[in-house]
Amino acid sequence: MSLPDLLHGLLFDFTLRTVALGAAVLGALAGALGCFAVLRQQSLLGDAISHAALPGIVLAFVLTGSRATPVLVLGAGIAGWIGTLAVMAIVRGGRLPEDTALGIVLSVFFGFGMVLLTWVQGRPDARQAGLDTFLFGQAATVLPGDVALVAGVGSVAGLITILFWKEFKLLTFDPDYATALGLPLRRVDFLLTGLLVVAIVLGLQMVGVVLMSALVVAPAAAARQWTDSLRTMVLLAAVIGAGAGVTGAAISATARGVPTGPTIVLVASAVVAFSLLAAPRRGLVAEMLRSARVRRRIRADAMLMDLYALSRQHVEPGHPHPVATLQAMSGRERGVSASLRSLEARGWAVHTEGDRAEHAAGRLPGASSDRHWAITEAGRIRARQLLETGVGPRPGPGEPAEPGSPEVPA
Repeated sequence: MSLPDLLHGLLFDFTLRTVALGAAVLGALAGALGCFAVLRQQSLLGDAISHAALPGIVLAFVLTGSRATPVLVLGAGIAGWIGTLAVMAIVRGGRLPEDTALGIVLSVFFGFGMVLLTWVQGRPDARQAGLDTFLFGQAATVLPGDVALVAGVGSVAGLITILFWKEFKLLTFDPDYATALGLPLRRVDFLLTGLLVVAIVLGLQMVGVVLMSALVVAPAAAARQWTDSLRTMVLLAAVIGAGAGVTGAAISATARGVPTGPTIVLVASAVVAFSLLAAPRRGLVAEMLRSARVRRRIRADAMLMDLYALSRQHVEPGHPHPVATLQAMSGRERGVSASLRSLEARGWAVHTEGDRAEHAAGRLPGASSDRHWAITEAGRIRARQLLETGVGPRPGPGEPAEPGSPEVPA
């Protein structure tokens, strides 16, 4: 399917438009609220909530006999909230750390849900058909009413987030200060966790119990690489989540047999991978470039100190020295010319043409240049600054920092 056909489908194909709209709203909501979970180092909480929702879905069907989305979502929300309270109770009891409590609640609730699901599917009743789609999600079953439910509840969750923005921010970054201000921190924590539960249970029909936590974490993790502002991070995570939802729905529509939920998660994960690589401040590529610049600067400073040490051995500080000598002092043959050019660009060293025959006998392999290098007055000033800050070799006892100059204080 070509791009024009895909755009035409998004605009005029009822099923694709419905799924894409629902995925966009869900991705935006999950991404925005996931920022708080990621920053609070509670990424596994989303996984525990989504898995804990499975028994609630099955019990809601058993008790009501209805497969209506609002009924199942309500059951999932109650079960997810109970699982969250169980985690909080275990942690506050001081018996187990949070990651252990999350693992216990996740496995126990999910195991109980699988037992209930297997039992229900074994009953001679056709009404239970399709409950297993909540494991991995089935976006094709999403109806306009489901999208309206997600949009309505998501709008309320977004409004609550805006109203309690200051409280959520304090809870995330400085809970001790929030307590000192007299804020009801436990209630704020319950409210924020409740919003996260809502976002997760709304996406179970589309993404599934197993993968829903990824849609919460991935957009937030990607957005974190690009900014240090919470407001920008939340907005960017919402955009990434919505974009992943629409893109995943479109890819699923073009490739036969490709499930929508996992595709959405894969798209969001691809954005995370790209962000980890290409983000200008936190990306791996930027970090490698910064490390390379630091290494070049360190090598250039070391070369400057070598030139400074050589200049102290001559009456004339500007006496030039062959590249071979500098290579021998630095202990490396490669990179010396680059360091010298860097010093020259900053005005700390100058080069002159030397006598090839004079230095041919002492030239090291790779020293193909006949240029000689000398430190400048600005370079000597910089070298003394490095010495005073403890960088580079210091003059020995009684050795002057420069001919005719006083000794550098120890």
